[in-house]
Amino acid sequence: MFKIYYSLTKPGIIYGNLITVAAGFILGTKSHLDIPLLAETLIGISLVIASGCVLNNIIDRDIDALMERTRGRALVKGLVPVVHAYVFALVLGSLGSWTLGYFTNALALSTALFGLFAYVFIYSLWSKRNSVHGTLLGSISGAIPPVVGYVAVTGNFDLGAAILFLILTLWQMPHSYGVAMYRLLDYANAHIPVLPVKKGSQATKRHILVYVVLFTLSLFSLYFFNYAGRVFLSIMMPLALWWLILALRSFSLKDDKRFGRIIFLHSIIIIVFFAVALVLDHYFFIR
Repeated sequence: MFKIYYSLTKPGIIYGNLITVAAGFILGTKSHLDIPLLAETLIGISLVIASGCVLNNIIDRDIDALMERTRGRALVKGLVPVVHAYVFALVLGSLGSWTLGYFTNALALSTALFGLFAYVFIYSLWSKRNSVHGTLLGSISGAIPPVVGYVAVTGNFDLGAAILFLILTLWQMPHSYGVAMYRLLDYANAHIPVLPVKKGSQATKRHILVYVVLFTLSLFSLYFFNYAGRVFLSIMMPLALWWLILALRSFSLKDDKRFGRIIFLHSIIIIVFFAVALVLDHYFFIR
């Protein structure tokens, strides 16, 4: 039973987001890395994210039944009563909110709760099913966790937090479009109006290219505004430029499914190295 409830929290999403939370926390750290505060922030935000994922499972159980990769989920198969899932989400959200409020600060808590609201209400309940812009609106909630990490240590939403939010928003667009191209039939069967379904692969490739260019430029802003140094830039620029090359080459590729998977996998590599670059830069870059 534990395994079933654990699956409702979408652990892969949680662990992926914790990488960006840690990156945000490290970006906001000016001197000594406060390990206990980092741990408390990670625990708090992971519980809030888990709450949102359980609620998303509840909301999406009808369309999940139509998609090959999600039709085996616990709520689709009736392994967990819906009311129990609601209670589970409430408990997770309450524990996460208390942890952030008690151990970090009010700004970190309010930012996390805004992200939860954006994911559940703006994305899951409305835009995902009704708008081709659902991917962009969904990226708002996905860009919130690193900001929570940043403001947990700084106590302020400043230019650094805004740049971090922008970088993660821009990163998520090619990441999500790659998934949509790779899982095109799933989205079409569930009538989810993602860009590849509504506008086709060529339009999606153009959007991916634009967002990769903007993402690459946004990385420079951390260096330009003195939030990161040359170590960060030397690690991230080759990865971002290779992502850009992949996006440019996509127009000569016929296998859209393979391209979507390549873009998606490279986005995972980039976000992991983004955190690694900030860690290394923290120890070598003197502000």
